[in-house]
Amino acid sequence: MDIILKYFPDLTDIQKEQFAALYDLYIDWNSKINVISRKDITNLYEHHVLHSLGIAKIIRFQPETKIMDLGTGGGFPGIPLAILFPEVKFHLVDSIGKKVKVATEISQAIGLKNVTTRHCRAEEEKQLFDFVVSRAVMPLTDLLKIIRKNISMEQHNALPNGLICLKGGELKREVMPVKHQTIITDLKDYFTEDFFETKKVVYVSVNR
Repeated sequence: MDIILKYFPDLTDIQKEQFAALYDLYIDWNSKINVISRKDITNLYEHHVLHSLGIAKIIRFQPETKIMDLGTGGGFPGIPLAILFPEVKFHLVDSIGKKVKVATEISQAIGLKNVTTRHCRAEEEKQLFDFVVSRAVMPLTDLLKIIRKNISMEQHNALPNGLICLKGGELKREVMPVKHQTIITDLKDYFTEDFFETKKVVYVSVNR
């Protein structure tokens, strides 16, 4: 928990309790349904929770913003962001039912009222959102093809509606087709831990 408070010192008592509860919940659920590498579960706060919150370093979502977390797995980045932004609505989607169950159970266990979940493929989700977030392994252009239909035309935030991905490594070639609508932010500029040396937040504005 200390690493979260280091970078987000203004959390409410409820937010602190919710973040603190994640460790035991993920340890328990991960022993039944593997959503985080067993070797990595001890790094939950640095590698998963804080990494997810990296998105909050590029945008402060306005109340009532609607966000889809695509390929949420066990709830990342959606659950940490939902704790940080309690007045923002998060819809967590994954094609693997077991993982959606973990995300659902954990969000309910910590009392998140701003989270819904759905077991489906991204192509099946037809709702509109201000942003789609993802810890994406899929190339940006492929992801954009899938989610373009889900981006609302109504704007509520400082950044135009679009896609926000957590990615790592060299991205020049990947962003080339959408370079003019892309902003890449290095998380090492915000978080000093070695893990973030190559980690980036990639924002792509989406026009329908």
